[in-house]
Amino acid sequence: MLSFVDVEEARRRIRDQIYLSPLSYSETISRMSNSEVFFKLDNLQMTGSFKERGALNRLLTLTTDEAEHGVIAASAGNHGMAVAFHSQRLNVESTIVMPVHAPLIKVGRVRLYGAQTILHGEDYDEAFTEAQRLSHERGLTFLHAFNDPTIIAGQGTIGLELYEQNSHLDAVIVPVGGGGLIAGTALVLKVLNPNIRIIGVQAEAIPSMKAALEIGAPIRLAPATTIADGIAVRKVGEIALELVKQHVDEIVTVTEGEIANAVLLLLEIEKTVAEGAAAAPLAALINKKVSLRDKNIALIVSGGNIDVNLISRIIEKGLIQEGRLSRFSVVISDRPGNLARLTQRIADLDANILQIGQSRGFGRIAIDQTEVELVVETAGLDHVERIRNQLSKDGFQVRWES
Repeated sequence: MLSFVDVEEARRRIRDQIYLSPLSYSETISRMSNSEVFFKLDNLQMTGSFKERGALNRLLTLTTDEAEHGVIAASAGNHGMAVAFHSQRLNVESTIVMPVHAPLIKVGRVRLYGAQTILHGEDYDEAFTEAQRLSHERGLTFLHAFNDPTIIAGQGTIGLELYEQNSHLDAVIVPVGGGGLIAGTALVLKVLNPNIRIIGVQAEAIPSMKAALEIGAPIRLAPATTIADGIAVRKVGEIALELVKQHVDEIVTVTEGEIANAVLLLLEIEKTVAEGAAAAPLAALINKKVSLRDKNIALIVSGGNIDVNLISRIIEKGLIQEGRLSRFSVVISDRPGNLARLTQRIADLDANILQIGQSRGFGRIAIDQTEVELVVETAGLDHVERIRNQLSKDGFQVRWES
């Protein structure tokens, strides 16, 4: 079983080649959550994620024969980029198998770092199976993304840094996919401070660690889609699970809307670009999935490799989640002046109309009626509720969609 000493040895190996990411205090998020909140910004690593720690530690432990034959890994993106980047630095040939629908930014970066890139399968698990097959066929050393003690030891160096940067932390919130990051981090921090709470966060769509803990063994979940692609792992690692059982206090889940809103908050408030997986800890905190009032808390921002095309969609979803973007329809009498009356009333309520459309003849509206569909910019959920109540009082037939 992995030990604290293994993590210390990992840090000794990688210390001079990995960025010591800052632990940044957030005044605004602290006020919002009634706690003292710090962000561990590992999205600032060279390849944009914490995965460099484990990948580099594993590469530095290759035998001469393994290094000469080359390595292969399966990855949704971040592990692949880390392996490719450090393999190139160490003159080791690498092959990365990625899902067909992996984010384009991650596929492009893997290729930029000189790795042979193979797109295979609909998700990480299918890419993993193909990578293992090619490993045996070509005699390549397989570098597992999370079920490898040397990888986990590398990820655990975050825990050492956290303790040195703030030894008074009451809790650390960690995104969880296959479990390597939380396993290594929890092992270290529980040794240094047995009273610290370690909380893992998963996407509600794929709660593989939560499910594994419930039955006591890894279980493969059905495929599902999530904007937190970095933690979209259907089956956690056996090694990571055993460490989680020993050292992690709680695993919670967050919805897609909550993740999107957290990405938006990090952009707007912290001026930090975070991918969906990295925003999951903030989503859990802001939506009170854990009780941490008046505590010192660190949130690990695990990666920032998000496709710019996805950012725009996430921002829109985040705005909807916050009540800053709303869509509804109103049935009005199809007579001159009624549309103007409606739009003026919305303006009086301080909402800004972004889109407007009309339809006649569809649904159950009468022959002399028209349905007006609107997308409006609002100030928040309270503002949306005020508009909803006032339009109803004014006699409008309103149907809200968000």
